[in-house]
Amino acid sequence: MWPFSNQLTLPKAGTLRGLTDWHCHLLPGVDDGVQTLAQCLRVLQTYEELGVAAVWFTPHIMEDIPNTPEQLQRAFDEVRAAYRGPISLHLAAEHMLDPLFAKRLQEGRVMPIGTASDTLLVETSYFNPPHALDQRLDAIRRAGYHPLLAHPERYLYMEGRDYDRLRQLGVKFQLNLGSLTGVYGKAVKLKAQRLLQKGCYDRVGTDLHRETVLQAMLRAKLPAKLLQALPRYSEP
Repeated sequence: MWPFSNQLTLPKAGTLRGLTDWHCHLLPGVDDGVQTLAQCLRVLQTYEELGVAAVWFTPHIMEDIPNTPEQLQRAFDEVRAAYRGPISLHLAAEHMLDPLFAKRLQEGRVMPIGTASDTLLVETSYFNPPHALDQRLDAIRRAGYHPLLAHPERYLYMEGRDYDRLRQLGVKFQLNLGSLTGVYGKAVKLKAQRLLQKGCYDRVGTDLHRETVLQAMLRAKLPAKLLQALPRYSEP
């Protein structure tokens, strides 16, 4: 495991400078994330000070939060009209692999992530695997997308062999920075460190829902070697 000497905060280490946040809930009023435009703009101001380069807004699309691409696009247009800073803003979604996902995918009512529009950010229940997970992943690939699994370290039902199998199937992994700082508890933190040490992560995001969580993340100290191991993915 990572040594605990030479610990740094994310700002002190410069980890967020030039970073793309591949997963956040900053689109106001559309899910369980930030609720107002003012809150969104305050977070973006903090991001500017930290040197964040780009942000992908990834609101939920799921049975309990039945957002549509049209609704989310309208909300995103309002943010983009109000924001005057240097951060590059983009819109995608975090898709729950629930019983309605297949219908959304078949109808083309999904919101890909990445400038090539060839990747889908997906999630499952934290406690139970979705029915026919492999078939759903195959359906994503047949539709022309690469599956990017959000915060795999948070799935309690997954163990080492599950992660190895998904990686062999070509599934990409997105790390929540908050997992490394202990936002979700010690067990998730240790699992995230193990996956990072094995080089399993392809993208990094905050999964940010609240300003207070961002401040807690920025205060946390982490081993410098751990921060150096974070993937620094840049799009062409």
